[in-house]
Amino acid sequence: MIDLHTHTNQSDGDLSPEQLVEAAAGLGLEALGITDHDTLEGYDLAAPIAARHGLKLVCGIELSTRPSPDPAGKPPAGRREPSIHILGYFLDGPPAEDLRHGLLEMQESRRKRNRLLIAKLQSLGVGITLEEVRLLGWHQTGRPHFAQVLLQKGYVSSMQEAFDRYLADHAQAAVPREEPGLHEGIRRIRDAGGLASLAHPVRLPCGRDPAALESLVRDLAQSGMDGIEVYHSEHTASDVELYRSLARKYGLVATGGSDFHGENAKPGIQLGSGRNGNISLGYELLAEMMEPRASQDAAA
Repeated sequence: MIDLHTHTNQSDGDLSPEQLVEAAAGLGLEALGITDHDTLEGYDLAAPIAARHGLKLVCGIELSTRPSPDPAGKPPAGRREPSIHILGYFLDGPPAEDLRHGLLEMQESRRKRNRLLIAKLQSLGVGITLEEVRLLGWHQTGRPHFAQVLLQKGYVSSMQEAFDRYLADHAQAAVPREEPGLHEGIRRIRDAGGLASLAHPVRLPCGRDPAALESLVRDLAQSGMDGIEVYHSEHTASDVELYRSLARKYGLVATGGSDFHGENAKPGIQLGSGRNGNISLGYELLAEMMEPRASQDAAA
């Protein structure tokens, strides 16, 4: 069994890289993919620990991007579209150095957004501080940590309400941050020697609209996208069939994982098995993902 979509506390997960590796080894996982948001630091810290356990560790990322009408990465005019996440895998080679530099710029943009977000919340009469939020997300402070503080202090009754009321892109306290365009994000991952896969398509506005989703997938495949996340804790059986059919039609590899964050960050999603056991992935999935890379290495 493998799990190729997980998060550590270097982004918005509960567990440290060491704890996540220990948990994976305890479950007998054959391979683990760490795909923290916009950072490779979780993988870097986990790599020597995984080696000691004999666990295959896949260097991954979940890159935040914005829809863009052109490969240059410029955001569309007018209404800000929801972020689209792209998973990148096999980013542990020398070409990834340029990607790492870009990630540092994204981290600075995130810190700037957080300062503006606190100011906007306080202007709305919400009495929280950035220091309180950083206690929950010291390594990479993001909106889920803001939501936890809002919940703890009684400003909302649930994490979802925190986003709907204050934090989502069109909520009261929304503050945009700089992210690469969608096509640019795919290019960055591929230039880094990685495999780019569309993350959890069910979360897209068109995620369950077969015609609209196919139009997007076709465009991204033509732009160099390599895969689509077919298996995910939020995908129903019909979702899996739709995404698998699109992967076959456009020659994309199927990727998958639980999107495990931990019980506090994402209750009910278990490492390796997803929600109520709806994920069960064998090593052959990873082998299929590695085939194009092996072919490229053989041809070099």
